[in-house]
Amino acid sequence: MKYLVTNFYKFTPISKEALADLKQALKGIAKLRKVKGLFLIGTEGVNATISGSRENIDPLKSWLLERLGDLEFKDNMCTYVPFKSFQVKIKPEIVTIGNIKIIPDKPNNNHLSPEEWNKALAEDVVVIDTRNWYEVEIGKFKNAISFRIEEFQEFPEKLKQSNISKNKKILIYCTGGIRCEKAIYEMQNQGFKNVHQLQGGIIRYLEKFPNENYEGECFVFDRRCAVDQNLQPTKLHTFCPHCGQPAKDEIQCTRCPNKAKVCSTCLGKNKKYHTCSKNCAHHVFKGSRLNKKNQGLTRQRLHELMTDKG
Repeated sequence: MKYLVTNFYKFTPISKEALADLKQALKGIAKLRKVKGLFLIGTEGVNATISGSRENIDPLKSWLLERLGDLEFKDNMCTYVPFKSFQVKIKPEIVTIGNIKIIPDKPNNNHLSPEEWNKALAEDVVVIDTRNWYEVEIGKFKNAISFRIEEFQEFPEKLKQSNISKNKKILIYCTGGIRCEKAIYEMQNQGFKNVHQLQGGIIRYLEKFPNENYEGECFVFDRRCAVDQNLQPTKLHTFCPHCGQPAKDEIQCTRCPNKAKVCSTCLGKNKKYHTCSKNCAHHVFKGSRLNKKNQGLTRQRLHELMTDKG
């Protein structure tokens, strides 16, 4: 069976009083329609990814359109529902840049369609990836700059520290577009004069232009881990059992017969991470400590025997 996965966002004012009612209404309709996923809601709007059968998702879409007005749904299919439950969280920001004063209030702040984006890439431009470092590791646009951030709220400071000319034409992108909606305001506030963002993000681009200017796969924040160039769940990456980052390096567990994929960062840290799970890593670490202790005792006892005058 195929399941629909759709993500969307909208910056639209919602009163604090209305947030609790919206949360309960969303939970009620999701339960009725057997929909799973994550909704972030706040006074600045909504940001969500949900999944379920099309016959259950479509009525929820209609309800959202009636309640919130125009929404841009980015749909793709999956052979399983990539969420364990349905959650609604009320947040100060629906995407956290660390400044609640940045609220996008324009329907189109220098958006480029995928077609326009492709043309712009052929110009003399600087391309900036606004995503976290581990997302960039598994895929990005050719020649894109990454600030190697751990989380999006680091973006403003990293931008200040960069030596990128404020007069250059700059293209920015993210997974689905929402981070760029705030990043472009931050860049404009810092004096960058010619910034453009990819409308709909990587997801929308890959719908139109798979295997062109975007290289690798696209990380997603659900159980799929990533999607490939055809927006299908990755067969290359999974989540590292030790740190939760995307992983593709296959190893044979040093403690049990299982094979697993572990990220390169963990593989370079310690041999205990050459294991298929945290449980195996714990036992390998515990065993290495015992071995060191026993080796120490053995050397001490040997020294005593050698120096014993009887």
